[in-house]
Amino acid sequence: MRKIIFSAFIFAGFFLTSIVSCNNADTKKENTTGTTAAISNDSLLKRGEYLIHVGGCDHCHTPKKMGPNGPEPDMDNRFAGYPADRPFGKIDSNLIKNGKIVFSGDLLAAAGPWGVSFGANISGDDTGLGTWTLDQFKKAFQEGKWKGMDGSRTLLPPMPWQDFKAMTNDDVAAIFAFLKASKPIKNIEPAPKQLSEL
Repeated sequence: MRKIIFSAFIFAGFFLTSIVSCNNADTKKENTTGTTAAISNDSLLKRGEYLIHVGGCDHCHTPKKMGPNGPEPDMDNRFAGYPADRPFGKIDSNLIKNGKIVFSGDLLAAAGPWGVSFGANISGDDTGLGTWTLDQFKKAFQEGKWKGMDGSRTLLPPMPWQDFKAMTNDDVAAIFAFLKASKPIKNIEPAPKQLSEL
Protein backbone atom coordinates (compact mmCIF):
# COMPACT_ATOMS: atom_id res chain seq x y z
CA MET A 1 0.00 0.00 0.00
CA ARG A 2 2.81 2.37 0.94
CA LYS A 3 4.47 1.67 -2.40
CA ILE A 4 1.26 2.58 -4.25
CA ILE A 5 0.81 5.83 -2.30
CA PHE A 6 4.50 6.70 -2.73
CA SER A 7 4.27 5.91 -6.48
CA ALA A 8 1.13 8.07 -6.73
CA PHE A 9 2.97 10.98 -5.09
CA ILE A 10 5.95 10.53 -7.43
CA PHE A 11 3.64 10.37 -10.45
CA ALA A 12 1.72 13.47 -9.29
CA GLY A 13 5.02 15.30 -8.74
CA PHE A 14 6.26 14.43 -12.25
CA PHE A 15 2.88 15.32 -13.71
CA LEU A 16 2.81 18.76 -12.01
CA THR A 17 6.44 19.42 -12.91
CA SER A 18 5.77 18.63 -16.56
CA ILE A 19 2.70 20.91 -16.60
CA VAL A 20 4.66 23.77 -15.02
CA SER A 21 7.54 23.18 -17.45
CA CYS A 22 5.19 23.21 -20.41
CA ASN A 23 3.51 26.37 -19.16
CA ASN A 24 6.90 28.03 -18.61
CA ALA A 25 8.02 26.99 -22.09
CA ASP A 26 4.82 28.42 -23.56
CA THR A 27 5.29 31.64 -21.58
CA LYS A 28 8.90 31.94 -22.71
CA LYS A 29 7.86 31.33 -26.29
CA GLU A 30 5.11 33.93 -25.98
CA ASN A 31 7.52 36.46 -24.43
CA THR A 32 10.12 36.06 -27.18
CA THR A 33 7.52 36.61 -29.86
CA GLY A 34 6.03 39.53 -27.93
CA THR A 35 3.26 39.40 -25.36
CA THR A 36 1.59 42.40 -26.96
CA ALA A 37 -0.81 40.02 -28.72
CA ALA A 38 -2.27 39.17 -25.30
CA ILE A 39 -2.66 42.85 -24.39
CA SER A 40 -5.81 44.55 -25.62
CA ASN A 41 -5.37 47.22 -28.26
CA ASP A 42 -6.84 49.79 -25.88
CA SER A 43 -4.32 48.91 -23.17
CA LEU A 44 -1.49 48.98 -25.70
CA LEU A 45 -2.47 52.49 -26.86
CA LYS A 46 -2.84 53.74 -23.29
CA ARG A 47 0.59 52.36 -22.40
CA GLY A 48 2.08 53.97 -25.51
CA GLU A 49 0.47 57.32 -24.70
CA TYR A 50 1.85 57.17 -21.17
CA LEU A 51 5.39 56.31 -22.32
CA ILE A 52 5.35 59.08 -24.93
CA HIS A 53 4.21 61.58 -22.32
CA VAL A 54 6.85 60.69 -19.71
CA GLY A 55 9.51 60.34 -22.43
CA GLY A 56 8.94 63.92 -23.57
CA CYS A 57 8.51 63.04 -27.26
CA ASP A 58 6.41 66.16 -27.84
CA HIS A 59 9.36 68.38 -26.92
CA CYS A 60 11.25 67.59 -30.13
CA HIS A 61 8.52 66.26 -32.44
CA THR A 62 5.51 68.53 -31.89
CA PRO A 63 5.38 72.18 -33.06
CA LYS A 64 4.61 74.69 -30.32
CA LYS A 65 2.14 77.54 -30.02
CA MET A 66 2.10 80.31 -27.47
CA GLY A 67 -0.18 79.64 -24.52
CA PRO A 68 -0.92 81.52 -21.30
CA ASN A 69 2.26 80.11 -19.70
CA GLY A 70 4.52 80.26 -22.74
CA PRO A 71 5.13 77.73 -25.53
CA GLU A 72 3.00 74.60 -25.38
CA PRO A 73 2.58 71.68 -27.80
CA ASP A 74 0.25 72.39 -30.71
CA MET A 75 -1.85 69.25 -30.39
CA ASP A 76 -3.53 69.91 -33.76
CA ASN A 77 -0.11 69.21 -35.31
CA ARG A 78 1.09 66.64 -32.82
CA PHE A 79 4.17 64.68 -33.92
CA ALA A 80 4.47 66.59 -37.23
CA GLY A 81 8.13 67.45 -36.64
CA TYR A 82 9.88 70.57 -37.88
CA PRO A 83 7.59 72.25 -40.46
CA ALA A 84 8.98 71.90 -43.98
CA ASP A 85 8.05 75.46 -44.91
CA ARG A 86 9.63 77.13 -41.86
CA PRO A 87 13.00 78.77 -42.47
CA PHE A 88 15.61 77.80 -39.90
CA GLY A 89 17.25 81.18 -39.79
CA LYS A 90 20.85 82.16 -39.32
CA ILE A 91 22.84 81.15 -36.28
CA ASP A 92 26.29 82.23 -35.20
CA SER A 93 28.53 79.32 -36.19
CA ASN A 94 31.13 80.66 -33.71
CA LEU A 95 28.81 79.52 -30.91
CA ILE A 96 29.00 75.98 -32.26
CA LYS A 97 32.76 76.18 -32.79
CA ASN A 98 33.09 77.22 -29.13
CA GLY A 99 31.27 74.10 -27.96
CA LYS A 100 27.75 75.47 -27.58
CA ILE A 101 24.58 73.72 -28.66
CA VAL A 102 21.76 75.93 -29.93
CA PHE A 103 18.07 74.97 -30.02
CA SER A 104 15.29 76.65 -31.94
CA GLY A 105 12.73 78.38 -29.73
CA ASP A 106 10.32 75.45 -29.93
CA LEU A 107 13.04 72.77 -29.56
CA LEU A 108 12.29 71.28 -33.00
CA ALA A 109 15.80 71.98 -34.32
CA ALA A 110 19.21 71.70 -32.72
CA ALA A 111 22.62 72.87 -33.92
CA GLY A 112 25.88 71.49 -32.59
CA PRO A 113 29.17 69.98 -33.75
CA TRP A 114 27.17 67.52 -35.91
CA GLY A 115 25.48 70.37 -37.83
CA VAL A 116 21.76 71.06 -37.64
CA SER A 117 19.18 68.35 -37.01
CA PHE A 118 15.41 68.69 -37.22
CA GLY A 119 12.67 66.92 -35.28
CA ALA A 120 11.21 64.19 -37.50
CA ASN A 121 7.58 63.67 -38.39
CA ILE A 122 6.52 60.69 -36.28
CA SER A 123 2.77 61.00 -36.89
CA GLY A 124 0.66 58.28 -38.48
CA ASP A 125 0.97 59.91 -41.93
CA ASP A 126 2.92 58.26 -44.76
CA THR A 127 5.38 61.17 -44.52
CA GLY A 128 5.86 60.09 -40.88
CA LEU A 129 5.61 56.52 -39.57
CA GLY A 130 2.51 55.55 -41.54
CA THR A 131 4.24 52.97 -43.74
CA TRP A 132 6.77 51.77 -41.17
CA THR A 133 6.85 48.29 -39.65
CA LEU A 134 7.46 47.59 -35.98
CA ASP A 135 10.88 46.11 -36.83
CA GLN A 136 11.79 49.27 -38.72
CA PHE A 137 10.71 51.41 -35.77
CA LYS A 138 12.76 49.27 -33.34
CA LYS A 139 15.83 49.66 -35.54
CA ALA A 140 15.45 53.45 -35.55
CA PHE A 141 14.30 53.81 -31.95
CA GLN A 142 16.79 51.45 -30.32
CA GLU A 143 19.66 51.21 -32.81
CA GLY A 144 19.62 54.78 -34.10
CA LYS A 145 19.26 53.87 -37.77
CA TRP A 146 17.72 56.60 -39.98
CA LYS A 147 14.31 55.45 -41.25
CA GLY A 148 15.02 52.14 -39.51
CA MET A 149 17.13 50.93 -42.42
CA ASP A 150 20.34 48.91 -42.22
CA GLY A 151 23.30 50.76 -43.70
CA SER A 152 21.68 54.17 -43.15
CA ARG A 153 23.21 57.07 -41.23
CA THR A 154 22.95 57.27 -37.46
CA LEU A 155 20.19 59.42 -35.99
CA LEU A 156 21.60 62.77 -34.96
CA PRO A 157 21.44 64.45 -31.55
CA PRO A 158 19.42 65.32 -29.61
CA MET A 159 17.51 62.08 -30.37
CA PRO A 160 18.41 59.91 -27.34
CA TRP A 161 18.10 56.52 -29.05
CA GLN A 162 20.92 55.11 -26.89
CA ASP A 163 18.69 55.55 -23.84
CA PHE A 164 15.94 53.43 -25.40
CA LYS A 165 18.08 50.30 -25.92
CA ALA A 166 17.00 48.86 -22.56
CA MET A 167 13.26 49.25 -23.22
CA THR A 168 11.20 46.09 -23.35
CA ASN A 169 9.75 44.88 -26.64
CA ASP A 170 6.28 45.47 -25.23
CA ASP A 171 7.01 49.10 -24.40
CA VAL A 172 8.51 49.77 -27.83
CA ALA A 173 5.48 48.12 -29.45
CA ALA A 174 3.13 50.27 -27.33
CA ILE A 175 4.91 53.50 -28.35
CA PHE A 176 4.82 52.46 -31.99
CA ALA A 177 1.13 51.53 -31.83
CA PHE A 178 0.24 54.91 -30.35
CA LEU A 179 2.27 56.83 -32.94
CA LYS A 180 0.82 54.81 -35.83
CA ALA A 181 -2.70 55.52 -34.53
CA SER A 182 -2.00 59.25 -34.13
CA LYS A 183 -3.54 61.89 -36.39
CA PRO A 184 -1.72 61.80 -39.74
CA ILE A 185 0.07 65.11 -40.43
CA LYS A 186 1.60 65.56 -43.87
CA ASN A 187 5.06 67.09 -43.43
CA ILE A 188 8.57 66.25 -44.55
CA GLU A 189 11.05 67.84 -42.17
CA PRO A 190 14.19 69.42 -43.66
CA ALA A 191 17.28 67.31 -44.21
CA PRO A 192 20.12 67.83 -41.72
CA LYS A 193 22.56 70.63 -42.50
CA GLN A 194 26.35 70.62 -42.25
CA LEU A 195 28.12 73.28 -40.21
CA SER A 196 29.50 74.70 -43.46
CA GLU A 197 25.91 75.48 -44.53
CA LEU A 198 25.23 77.69 -41.50
